[in-house]
Amino acid sequence: MHGLELPNPVLVASGTFGWGTEYQPLVDIQRLGAICSKGITVRPRDGNPTPRIAETPAGMLNAIGLQNVGLRAVVQEKAPIWARWHVPVIANISGESVAEYEQLAGTLDGVPGIAGLEVNISCPNVTDGGRLFADTPKSAATVTRACRAVSSLPLMVKLSPNVGNIVEIAQAVEEAGADCLSVANTLLGMVIDVKARKPYLANRTGGLSGPAVRPVIVRMVYQIASIVTIPVVGVGGVTCLEDALQYLLAGASAVQVGTANFVNPRTATEIIDGLEDYLTQQGIRDIAEIVGAARPPAARPAVSTTA
Repeated sequence: MHGLELPNPVLVASGTFGWGTEYQPLVDIQRLGAICSKGITVRPRDGNPTPRIAETPAGMLNAIGLQNVGLRAVVQEKAPIWARWHVPVIANISGESVAEYEQLAGTLDGVPGIAGLEVNISCPNVTDGGRLFADTPKSAATVTRACRAVSSLPLMVKLSPNVGNIVEIAQAVEEAGADCLSVANTLLGMVIDVKARKPYLANRTGGLSGPAVRPVIVRMVYQIASIVTIPVVGVGGVTCLEDALQYLLAGASAVQVGTANFVNPRTATEIIDGLEDYLTQQGIRDIAEIVGAARPPAARPAVSTTA
């Protein structure tokens, strides 16, 4: 991805792995393909009022609201730690305006410890006149183009599944200068407290993640990877090797592990181990051989193993 070669195709998703430091006592984070940081905004945010997480039958509904320490603290306190790590850290950025995205991307450009940017245009708490930047090809491309103009870092743009035609938005983002796509953010959902007779989350709605969303996102990866020429990273409901393989076979070059980190912090490293065993058992020398293998031959993407 724009010169960034990952050691393996298993990343951890933004918002599910903190700043990486929180998981160091629990898992060998240096084995990961990359860490996508918590969402970073220009100013610190406290996030939404509680309750802001609800467990669902096959996943989780959350409305954290981008709680984070803000851009300045990331540059001064987090990035110097990341600079000492082998694992690449991709900074996830969220803005309330195109100008804020520009400020975030421009400020983080060249900061030691930051290997790339994941431009989150799809968080329900980040809106452009009441709409997500990811809602239309035009607004998605505008943010991407603005970040591209001020940053030389590899640019991964995180799309929303809550749109009518995600493929045309993916195309617009690619044409605007993205180096990679992460597909996708959470699905908008709601849980009702039947005793209180009101939505359970204080924010009323939240983002659904976990195994429940996987078939939806695998389908989107399958569609998008046949159209774009840049790498696609599958995000949604990856809990084990088989889940990761589904995304790779659909056309993803890599996957992100998200909600599963809350259940088992070692999920990503266990998938890395499982993937190595799978390739050996299958006699596969290069993981690129299976990327898009579930697709018709003519539709398989020409990709490398790096995101």
